[in-house]
Amino acid sequence: MRWSEISARQAALGAVAGRLLIEPGVLLAGTVRRDGTARISGVEPLVLDGDLWLSMSGSAKRRDLGRDPRVVLNSVITSPGPPAEIKVRGTARAVTEPDRQQRYAAAVQDQIGWQPVAGQITLFLVEVADVTYIGSEPGTGAQHVARWPSGEEYIRPQLTPTSLEPPQPVSRLLTPDEAARDYRDCGFGRPG
Repeated sequence: MRWSEISARQAALGAVAGRLLIEPGVLLAGTVRRDGTARISGVEPLVLDGDLWLSMSGSAKRRDLGRDPRVVLNSVITSPGPPAEIKVRGTARAVTEPDRQQRYAAAVQDQIGWQPVAGQITLFLVEVADVTYIGSEPGTGAQHVARWPSGEEYIRPQLTPTSLEPPQPVSRLLTPDEAARDYRDCGFGRPG
């Protein structure tokens, strides 16, 4: 799905995802190396026309995505407040059309001042499969988890500083959504 569908279908989750994943200006991208191990790299995201874009030039992560388009994007936790993070699972597809590269380059220059040269970068369009929010409840230490489009949302109260109780369903970020019913048909299986 497109990045804009998150906010269109789950407004609260979309707002949190934008604040935690996009607004800081850098995120962590996990790709699969040739030997099957994980690679974690910092990447600057850009949302343009409702889509999430990543760009990179001759990097190892670019080669990883060329072999295996699966990607995990994770917010960088920098807030002095209660810890919270967003994880996005999906695929990244290289986009080579000159007009789209030029549009991206112009948007990046306007938004962050970097001047990429269209045709000299590898531009990736992210197709989102799953969005997960994980946060810590202020005062209680309970873990709050929301996953979409699977529709899971729960709190795990803290027993001790290093252990949590079983999940207890809640409805704070997610609203009922038809996509939750159809999740198993999207080709990614149940999130794990």
